[in-house]
Amino acid sequence: MDVSGHGGDGGRGRPAAPPENLRFMEIEHKHVVGDGFDLERFRQAVRALQPIRSGTMRVRDRYYLTEGGRSRRFLFRHRYDTELHHLTIKALERDTEVRTEVNLDLGHHVGSQEEQVEAFVGQLGVVWSATLHKALEVWYFADCEVVYYEASTAASSVRCVEFEATHKDSLNGALEIVQRFERATGFEGTSRSHRSLPQILFPELDAMFAGR
Repeated sequence: MDVSGHGGDGGRGRPAAPPENLRFMEIEHKHVVGDGFDLERFRQAVRALQPIRSGTMRVRDRYYLTEGGRSRRFLFRHRYDTELHHLTIKALERDTEVRTEVNLDLGHHVGSQEEQVEAFVGQLGVVWSATLHKALEVWYFADCEVVYYEASTAASSVRCVEFEATHKDSLNGALEIVQRFERATGFEGTSRSHRSLPQILFPELDAMFAGR
């Protein structure tokens, strides 16, 4: 999700350590919602589940595709916001339900380090990069993060709801957690996106992997 922080991307709670095979795996469902989505009704359904805490924030994500990432299907992402400062590797799987995600916590003590990150990743041979912005709401539970966000670039935008299991004793157990929250908020049986957010907002990415 990248609020696993924020829909991505784990890192705020302290759940029990997952088994080694799931330690660096993100397990989530993403649903793209349209203009008719009843956001207030969704908020009420999530609040009724009594989250541990909730929050709103704005996020800037900078993505990089390197030469190695193109051959092995992964992106780097640099995120700096009020809660997280991560450099992340995110796999580009055929389905985003289960994929590799490895976060390096850069900390907030010296600021965003944008120039340092740019120079670091640049040494790996950047072949594409782009930035997107998110305005998001997140609800934290003991075993799941639920996120609603509006993500945008200069050319396009999308609204999504994501459910990410943060308690991962097993793959089936984590998927059951995701499905339980979908069921409780009206998403059971609805179609979900199998594509990552960068692929949705930057369609040129798929062309860069054509034939690979």
